[in-house]
Amino acid sequence: MSRFRVLLAAVVAATFLCGLALAVPPTAPPVSGASVDHPRERAVHDLLDRRARAVLDRDEAAFTADLDPAADPAFRQAQHDLFRNLAAVPLGDWAYRLEGETNLAAVALPAADEAWAPDVRLAYRLRGVDAVPSTQGMAYLFTRRGDRWYLNSDTALEPVGKRTWRGPWDFGPCHVLTGAGGFVVSHPGGEPLAARVLAELDGAVAAVTEVWGPAWARQVAVLVPADARELQALVGPGFGDGTIAGIAVADRVDPVTRTAQGQRVVLSPAGAAALSPLALRVLLRHEITHIAARGETVDGAPMWLLEGFADYVGYRGSDVAPRKAAPALAAQVRTALPAALPTDARFRGDGMELAYQESWSLNLYLAQRIGEPALVRAYRRLAGAGRVGDERTAALVLEATGLDQAELVRGWREFLRSAFGVT
Repeated sequence: MSRFRVLLAAVVAATFLCGLALAVPPTAPPVSGASVDHPRERAVHDLLDRRARAVLDRDEAAFTADLDPAADPAFRQAQHDLFRNLAAVPLGDWAYRLEGETNLAAVALPAADEAWAPDVRLAYRLRGVDAVPSTQGMAYLFTRRGDRWYLNSDTALEPVGKRTWRGPWDFGPCHVLTGAGGFVVSHPGGEPLAARVLAELDGAVAAVTEVWGPAWARQVAVLVPADARELQALVGPGFGDGTIAGIAVADRVDPVTRTAQGQRVVLSPAGAAALSPLALRVLLRHEITHIAARGETVDGAPMWLLEGFADYVGYRGSDVAPRKAAPALAAQVRTALPAALPTDARFRGDGMELAYQESWSLNLYLAQRIGEPALVRAYRRLAGAGRVGDERTAALVLEATGLDQAELVRGWREFLRSAFGVT
């Protein structure tokens, strides 16, 4: 249990920060009418339309017909593999958008009559999970031979800092297990972990909904990468070193509609597979809580609330004794009780495990003191305000909980005395 808590602390630290980092870019604009008036733009636009239709129609010949015959054979083969790997993925939409272009002055170009690199975004929607498509950048290079345009490469622009986004289908055949609460995508070799996740998924979605309410998608896509390389591609650099068990990510959050796009739970194939059944259950419920609440969570909200609430939902109903759920806190309170709410800075570095355990216990205390529905309302109020400064945060805590911070800390300390048997 202690090993799981240490692992989970690293997980949730990465989880929310990663999700918010991915949520920053603005929504990609659609293709403008003017962008396809030039013959070159029209030809590439039509090429991408054919490619998109071929994915949805499951027509491999059409999908690969526009590959440059002089392109690197490895690229051509990778495109055939990508198409086949997508076969089981439940796609609702697959389309491409053209936006601007890349200066090719510093790019080593293939021999061709002309080369062009418009900014391309893939817009894809997972059926049942995504209300609107997830959009990702595709660093494509197109070549003209005679009067025909082809797709030549998706790596040629890397020297100028343009990289093609890679989805699970770029790393191997996708196996999909489906339940009422969503689906799990894995690759050959990942089926045992995927089956464990599916067995927990419906219960996790129901458990989160019981606390948060039904106003969220209640369908989750869980991705089980094949290795650390794929994990890093799906969630960003710095998270593929095997020290995490899972991450909840999103493309972006729309603060007006309070919705999040492109939400996924991504598991570490090694880290998650090592978890006990209880640990995996808590992890999934924690991450899915972030997914349910993401649209109403603004960057900069107090970490003790964001992570403590997710842990509260994760452990809710598990009957795990506080000493087992929070061993570092149990050891700490024997010598000194917390004097203040956990600061955001404590959620990084060597002491973050204690900060997570304190935050879990603080949310557990609030649920018992003001009631679970009031705790949820408090989360929405505080998390929706984001970064507002210490004085405004203190006012919001009083407004949301009926307790000023001094009273909240005093009550929490007494709760810890009782929960951990401290005299």
